[in-house]
Formats: sequence, structure tokens, C-alpha cells
Amino acid sequence: MTTTLLAPARSTPRLAGLPPIPVETAQQADAGLAAKRCFDVLAALAALVVLAPVLVVIAVLIAMDSAGGVLYRQQRIGRDGVPFSILKFRSMSADADARRADLVAGHGKGLFKMADDPRITRIGHVLRRYSLDELPQLVNVLRGDMSLVGPRPALPAEVAEYDRHELRRLAAAPGLSGLWQVSGRSDLAWADGIRLDLHYVENRSMALDLQILWRTGKAVVSSSGAY
Repeated sequence: MTTTLLAPARSTPRLAGLPPIPVETAQQADAGLAAKRCFDVLAALAALVVLAPVLVVIAVLIAMDSAGGVLYRQQRIGRDGVPFSILKFRSMSADADARRADLVAGHGKGLFKMADDPRITRIGHVLRRYSLDELPQLVNVLRGDMSLVGPRPALPAEVAEYDRHELRRLAAAPGLSGLWQVSGRSDLAWADGIRLDLHYVENRSMALDLQILWRTGKAVVSSSGAY
């Protein structure tokens, strides 16, 4: 009978200002996934209850500010490459998708973001500055499409450009927050965002999630890289 020895946990180097995180064994990882899902559901449900009045006020302001629906749905790619419909408060004009092709012309590989995007509405600038447009994604967390913490939810067009190495970021559910969001967001270069997401996928744990959630509040208040 052969005895399999588990290698001792090793530590990863510091990244994005975070302390080293021990790499878990396969058994610990399975238990961690169950704990992560339980935490996600309870925290998202509690947040929706507490923030319900805020969500209603935001919905009213969006409806008063410009024509179009209050919510915006867009296809993103989730864990293992499974597509899902992400929810956001609408922060752009109703014809934003139709106008995107003209704005993205000549843009290289990666995430398309403009600091002065002409499609963003007046209330949309405020929502994006403090990430309030992303609050409906708590529903995606309850559904299991997303987690509170994970890689940034990628667009199908972005995933189509991934190389084999970059595809590894789809091994974890996308997050409402993550290393990308607390490390500069849209100010980061595409390669740096991918590097942070891959670091998370390869070293994810509840300890790392809690550290990221702690830093999320500061990132939202500072609004650095949010547009």
C-alpha cells in the first residue's frame, strides 16, 4: 500500500501590498470552496437587506436622469468559461452599446475604458466613481454566477483574445471585488490586471478574501481608477 505524503504549505511572495498567503492542500481547498460559498450567500443577502433603501434611491435617480431602463444586463464569462448575465445599475445612455464600436476603434488588446467616455450619464459618473453601479451584482452572487471576491468578470471578446496562460483566470468565479479592484482598477495596465487575477486564482483562500474585502472599502472611497 502506497502512502501519499502531502507537501507542506508554502507561502507566496508579497503582491499588491498583501502579506504572503499559504497555499492550501487539495482537501483544504475543497472545504474552503464550501465555506466561501456559504459566506458569499450570507453576506450578499445581508448586504441587499441593509442597502435596500439605497438601491431604491439610486433606481429613482437613474430613471429621472435619462431615458432607458434602470438596470443594465451584459454577458460576461464566468467560472470554467460558462457565460452569465451580469447586472449593473445603468450608468450610460441607452444607446451605449451601439456607440461602442466607434469608440473602441484602434483600441489594443484588453479592457476598453475611457476616463471621459461620452456615453456616461450625469448620475452615471457618480455611480461609477464610488462603484455604486455594481451593487446589483449582489444578486449575481446569490445566484452563484459570481463571488464577493474573485477575478474581474471578463467580456466574451476579452476571453476570445486570451492565450493559454490567461485562460487560467477562468478557474475561479468572477468577483464583485478582487485584487484588480483594490490595486488601481482601470489605471492598471492590462498585463498587470491579468497578473493579479492569476495570483488570486492560484492562491485563493478565505484569509485572502477577507483581506481584499477589508481593502475594498478604502478603494471605493478613494475612487482611484474608477471611471
